[in-house]
Amino acid sequence: MPARANQRATSAKIRVLTYLLAMQALKLSAITSQFIVIDIQPKLCGVMPADTIGGMIQNTATLLLAAKLCEVPVIATEQYPQGLGETSVEIKQHLDHTPIAKTAFSACEEPRFSQQLHRDRPQIILTGMEAHICVLQTALDLLAAGKQVFVIQDAVISRNPANQANALDRLGHAGCIITNAESVIFEWLGNARHPHFKALAALIK
Repeated sequence: MPARANQRATSAKIRVLTYLLAMQALKLSAITSQFIVIDIQPKLCGVMPADTIGGMIQNTATLLLAAKLCEVPVIATEQYPQGLGETSVEIKQHLDHTPIAKTAFSACEEPRFSQQLHRDRPQIILTGMEAHICVLQTALDLLAAGKQVFVIQDAVISRNPANQANALDRLGHAGCIITNAESVIFEWLGNARHPHFKALAALIK
């Protein structure tokens, strides 16, 4: 029994140290990341800027493929799906779990979302819509909960580009790290010797 207790204590200390090191890091790691997709739904997509919505969805889909290969857990949400529709097929086809329905603008207000956040994965990658509403409020609540939040500039969107720019500026000043999809993928990979490097590099050519 004492040996088992010591093993549990050592394991707990390792988890705490891993968490603290990740929170101090400026670079992402696949083993400390969790990927969040916020409200990419047909009726919302239909009112987004036509010249950028396609790229935003593609970048999110590519990140989902990368997350699967790099073993990064994913949570997806849907804002009032009865009215706005279920998650768009381009995204849903890459999900292993049913998206979490919500009515609150911050996903953190939905208990099922908070329950699926991994304690030992303090780095949160955020994509989705709208940047100045649900993404913004979720990011701020995650920061308040002690998470390190990375907002993907080319995988978030708002109906009004000015609102998106304002949200990204506000989030950066609040403490989020504003980055892009390609940077995230290469930080998850870490090395050209990664077993999935060639597969993922081919997706972003």
